[in-house]
Amino acid sequence: MKSGPSTPSFSTIPALAALVLGCVTLIACDGHETKSAPPAAATAAILATAAAPKRFTFYTAEIVDRFPHDSRAFTQGLLFENATTLLESTGLNGQSSLRRVELATGKVLQKTGLPDHFFGEGLTQLGGRLYQLTWKDHKGFIYDPETFREIGTFPYAGEGWGLATDGTSLILSDGTQQLRFLDPKTFAVTRTLNATHQGKPVDRLNELEYVDGEIFANIWGADQIARIDPATGEATGVIDCSGLFPLARRSTPEQVLNGIAWHPETKRLLITGKWWPEIFEVKLVPRP
Repeated sequence: MKSGPSTPSFSTIPALAALVLGCVTLIACDGHETKSAPPAAATAAILATAAAPKRFTFYTAEIVDRFPHDSRAFTQGLLFENATTLLESTGLNGQSSLRRVELATGKVLQKTGLPDHFFGEGLTQLGGRLYQLTWKDHKGFIYDPETFREIGTFPYAGEGWGLATDGTSLILSDGTQQLRFLDPKTFAVTRTLNATHQGKPVDRLNELEYVDGEIFANIWGADQIARIDPATGEATGVIDCSGLFPLARRSTPEQVLNGIAWHPETKRLLITGKWWPEIFEVKLVPRP
């Protein structure tokens, strides 16, 4: 499973009452170890706001549109390729893949699989290349974005969870509060950033997306996305996504939020999860 502190995400923020309370390793029906969520009852959205500072904003993800999504896709990374197609990374040993997906229909237009012993993770595109992480193998793959042909690999220490880019660096999460900025040519760590709120760590950072100068990071095991200042690491807000695919509709606790895509020209924001049957286009509504 994804390892990390026993009390994840915003558990250290006094203002926040509904917390993720721990995690367990589950074995999927195919026998493969998976990155599972805490028990469903523990993944309630963060709702309390009383002690939050004024600069910290709570948002609700309000559904604008819905699109079909392959419910067999154990989504790990998601990004817009253009206005009509997405690029997606999926996980699980023996099932991990890189995909090109038609947004309107959910049809998989192109797909390449990873070797069976790799567990696919975060995905981003920079400088005409696709970069895909793996979970525990300390190895990432580089692809030609048109053909999906592997054109290289790259190393990194620790686990690989989420991957994004600010247009200059690769930004990597490993399930802790720390984000690492990597040089896309040498893969050296150029700086690290610790996500915090009121001096306390914001951990379980997972799938990443760079959105209008901020880092969006879903909190693994919760229906929440943290908004993080890339200069300071301070959390500027949290997005409640619990209304998108409610717990009552989920057949397994492994169906957690995991997938954020942003289109900078059209300002469209998409959210999905592991084995979710839909991708949701949302707008962020600040709470009073």
